[in-house]
Amino acid sequence: MYQISDKGRGVRQMFDDISGRYDLLNRVLSLGIDRRWRRFAVSQLSIPKNGLVLDIATGTCDVALEVAAQTDPSVKIIGEDFTQGMLVQGQIKLKQSPFGERIMLVNAPCEAIPHPDNCFDGVTIAFGIRNVVDREAGLREMVRVLKPGGRAVILEFSHPKNQLFRSIYYFYFQKVLPTIGGLLSKRSAYQYLPDSVLEFPAQKNFAAMMTAAGFARVQYVDLTYGIATVYVGDKPRE
Repeated sequence: MYQISDKGRGVRQMFDDISGRYDLLNRVLSLGIDRRWRRFAVSQLSIPKNGLVLDIATGTCDVALEVAAQTDPSVKIIGEDFTQGMLVQGQIKLKQSPFGERIMLVNAPCEAIPHPDNCFDGVTIAFGIRNVVDREAGLREMVRVLKPGGRAVILEFSHPKNQLFRSIYYFYFQKVLPTIGGLLSKRSAYQYLPDSVLEFPAQKNFAAMMTAAGFARVQYVDLTYGIATVYVGDKPRE
């Protein structure tokens, strides 16, 4: 049985603490751009009728609901998160949505996905992979639960390549964002955010991690000057 590490428990507690204001902070701190990023990420999926999608680190279900909006009504979505507080907020949102009945929530970590091999047509994770303590194990689990030919789409903050823009971006992330986050929620959580982004591998290196985990045809595209990146990888058919 998978045991969550001390670091993992700390991350889970942090997101529990900010779950009630998580959506508000996302909108304020990204100026609403995160919605466009999620729409683009979900558009990279190709889910058949009666398909099944797993949204890992589903949080308050923004991506799960976007998957429902972009797929046939017969498609079912499982939203999975290891933070109970986020799932509570997500369930509230599902009850208010016309897509809510198509989405089921599960409390579980990415490193130990509680589903059989080869069962999902698509897997998504948005702004969550950097919070996975054992990323290699998490990526291998995504490959395992995907059907042959199924696709994973990963959306994550990145490192802008333009030096001037990167300097402005890092100043905002390291100085401005924690201050705003502290006014609206818990400052330490929004100090963790820039720290975790700066620690995350560069685009080429993370794409190589996906390939090493078993994904094929791995590609990535930068969004908004490289603030965020969408990674796409398929499970080999054989």
